[in-house]
Amino acid sequence: MSPIINDDEKKLFNPLNYEDIKAGTKLKADNITFWGDVWRRFRRNKPAFIGTVIIIIFIIFAIIGPLIVPYTYSKVDLFNNYKNPGREYWFGSDGLGRDIWCRIWVGARISLFIAVISSISQMVIGTIVGSISGLSGGKVDMIIMRFVDILIAIPFLIWVSLFMVILGPGLQSIIIALSLTGWLGMARLVRGETLRIKEMEFNIAAKTMGASFYWLIKKHIFPNVLPLVIVMMTFRTTSAIFTEAFLSYIGLGIQPPLTSWGQLVAYGIAEMRNYPYMLFIPALFISTTMLSLQLIGDGLRDAIDPKMRN
Repeated sequence: MSPIINDDEKKLFNPLNYEDIKAGTKLKADNITFWGDVWRRFRRNKPAFIGTVIIIIFIIFAIIGPLIVPYTYSKVDLFNNYKNPGREYWFGSDGLGRDIWCRIWVGARISLFIAVISSISQMVIGTIVGSISGLSGGKVDMIIMRFVDILIAIPFLIWVSLFMVILGPGLQSIIIALSLTGWLGMARLVRGETLRIKEMEFNIAAKTMGASFYWLIKKHIFPNVLPLVIVMMTFRTTSAIFTEAFLSYIGLGIQPPLTSWGQLVAYGIAEMRNYPYMLFIPALFISTTMLSLQLIGDGLRDAIDPKMRN
């Protein structure tokens, strides 16, 4: 006789197996890994999945976008300046006759490169410092956290200005400034999670059996904080894009002839009254990218959080 399962009981089973159970077939355990389960639930989150598609499209166009028009991002053509968007210049041209379509996608390369590299650096530094601080405890933890508090107390613009004076304005200075100042929040987050994990039974048992400090970090701390760190990394990427745009706007960012979304916005604000497209187009790309990354971060948080599982 086929087993009878009501709607309440089906929640106890994996949704992938429910139809087999309802049909009376034998229940088989699915070999689904943690990340496989995360991906399955993430792709069911439509806003997060749409955000992922948008970011992928932007990355593809950042690679091929400048190649599909007969212009370059730095070519000056004073006979074709301030052209409205149309067939000849898809996104229009600026005051020097440079094609905004090319400049948008070259700017996407710079902005996304800065955001990804700096967020990865922040993740690595913050995870290492936070896990060492939390697992060590005592005086080591106190010294590291007080050092972090001192760094947080210094405004970000002071750090950026210092790096600009030492290294000069440019891509390298922005990445170093973001990498060396943006890991503080990540370190605090990882430290708090490490303090929770080190009191759990499996970690205590491994420590009792003689596991070394670095073995505990590698085998117990890193794997357990990684999902949380990945979610945090998506939000830090969003913050890095906004910070780069802000620095370029005030003149501390990317220097000509290179361009970025922030630099395009700075040019657009100066021409906003007469040529609003110069501001609205790069602002739209910045806003869309930041919104997509926020949706991805929310989707990852919901997919990774065990409390959100059905």
